[in-house]
Amino acid sequence: MKKNLLLIAITIAFLASPKSNFGQAPTLGTAASFIAFSSNGAVVNTGSTQLTGNLGTNNGPVTGFGNVNGVMHIGDGASAQCAADLLIAYNQLNIATPTFFPSNLLGNGDTLVAGVYKIFSTTSLNLDLYLDAKGNPNAVFIFQIQGALSTNANSKVKLINGALACNVFWKVEGVIDMATATYMRGTMIANNAAINMNTNDTLEGRVLSTTGAISISNTNAAMPLGCGALVLTGPPSPVLGSVACYGIFSGNGTVANAGLTYVTGDVGTNVGTTSGFDSLKVTGKIHLIPDVSTALCAADLQNVYNYLNIVTPDIELLYPVQFGNNLELTPHTYLLNAATSFTGNVFLNAQGNANAVFVIKVNGAFATSTYSKVILKNGAQSKNVFWKIEGAVSIDNFSVFSGSIVCNNGAISLNTGDTLYGRALTTSGALSTASINAAIASGDCTPLPINWVYFNGSNVEKSVLLQWGTNSEINNSYFTIERSSDGSTFEYLSNVSAKGLVDKGITNSSFTDKQPYSLGYYRISQTDKDGKKSYYKTIQVKANVGAGISVQHFVQGDYIYVQTNNATTGNASIDLYSIEGRKLSSQKIYSTPQQNTYKVIKPAQTGVYIICLENKGEKIYTGKIIVQ
Repeated sequence: MKKNLLLIAITIAFLASPKSNFGQAPTLGTAASFIAFSSNGAVVNTGSTQLTGNLGTNNGPVTGFGNVNGVMHIGDGASAQCAADLLIAYNQLNIATPTFFPSNLLGNGDTLVAGVYKIFSTTSLNLDLYLDAKGNPNAVFIFQIQGALSTNANSKVKLINGALACNVFWKVEGVIDMATATYMRGTMIANNAAINMNTNDTLEGRVLSTTGAISISNTNAAMPLGCGALVLTGPPSPVLGSVACYGIFSGNGTVANAGLTYVTGDVGTNVGTTSGFDSLKVTGKIHLIPDVSTALCAADLQNVYNYLNIVTPDIELLYPVQFGNNLELTPHTYLLNAATSFTGNVFLNAQGNANAVFVIKVNGAFATSTYSKVILKNGAQSKNVFWKIEGAVSIDNFSVFSGSIVCNNGAISLNTGDTLYGRALTTSGALSTASINAAIASGDCTPLPINWVYFNGSNVEKSVLLQWGTNSEINNSYFTIERSSDGSTFEYLSNVSAKGLVDKGITNSSFTDKQPYSLGYYRISQTDKDGKKSYYKTIQVKANVGAGISVQHFVQGDYIYVQTNNATTGNASIDLYSIEGRKLSSQKIYSTPQQNTYKVIKPAQTGVYIICLENKGEKIYTGKIIVQ
């Protein structure tokens, strides 16, 4: 009772003071992308642990981890930068002005409001601790603990009234030791000490040590959402075209069924025969022999495969034979660089974004265990999941699979009791089903308002001429032309009305871009009379602009060096973009007919970036550069 009265009195005193400091979140920098990191110490796992976020150490080993939904950094540029950023964050937390001074026993059902809490000795957490944001999602909670921090079994940090884990910080001057079944929220920084997480612990936050080992065993941890964290969308979806109407298809191979199989979507092959399917159990068309529809589907499927094949992976899952085992994935492009065995469950977490896309690329054959499951959560949709597999696919009995399987040059086998929420497609290979249920997403298949024939671009003097051809334009209202300097972020150029011709001849259309980029990307879409929009393809065109101006760039030390010739004085600039299209920096350049060299500060994170040179309002040069 005395403790509670004292806390109430202190709270009232600080609320009455207009100069009270209720804490400001530190700047995490690149440390924000790490779920577990030590600047100097080993990072070790035992047992089945699920992590979402990067992990690593700047000095020491990383051992015992299976597949991690993130990138491992061990003594590389990213780990060095993380160590530097972590020290900055620690110092900011360490000098924050305290507003409250609780006892060294936290929890037991107590509720704390936003502020900076300083405790002068070893501290423990017992039972439940409530952090109350009072309806303010920006409320920050900082705990400055001048000794070790331990939690008792089953202790929990609970967030109420809008509190967010991304705004909770624990700065601990000693070992952090979490007992079994602890539910911890917030970023935990141990200074010159170890961090231990134990069986059935759950963390929404991060565990970071300036110097000390991190030991993890049978835990589940994910980085917090919110507070400006990047909303994951995954890569753009491939354009399915006529493939959208098919549930079961082979571009070249027999398609055969045995037993009672139910399919929502078309079934067929473009080379060979289709047999064994009951028309009363297929909601769609069974193409017994190749026809115009299967020929179009085979061509569109090759385009889908080609797109998925060149999408750059964000994360490599390092242990293909251990795929599954309750691994949780978020919207990214993943790579499994060998034949893959899928056992148990995989969770696909869209983090509340119903349009988020997942692409899983497998460089080898793919096989599941019996009763394996792909489980969608937090808004994930099967129509946004794509599995690109280089080899045979076998989905064992009574499995539940979500997404479109795009198999290249391999057979697909769907076995007794399987449920497929999506499609089974192979560019070339036999496809067999045996007493399964397969269904494409409702509304995926709609008749195509047009059939595309071609879309290309050519350089005409200082303009770009875009031309395209279609046939059988049905219900088509207009075309839309868009342009991009980097192939990622597109801008609207013009709408071109459809000609509305429905005969079998090719309808040719064109548009001229009179102010093109020196290296530009163009994409075309059509919008039907009901307002539905679909994209065809993206092309790259090099235009004859910026004549006489040359640009070279390279990375050296802490800078990107850009060399230019003949850029107009005072009217040109060098812009640096992220691969997602965010402008990171811009500077004017003052070039003469002689060569000039400019320095752009190198980004802290490794990756691919875009260098643009703009002259008189036009982008006259665009190039990619790799920062390692």
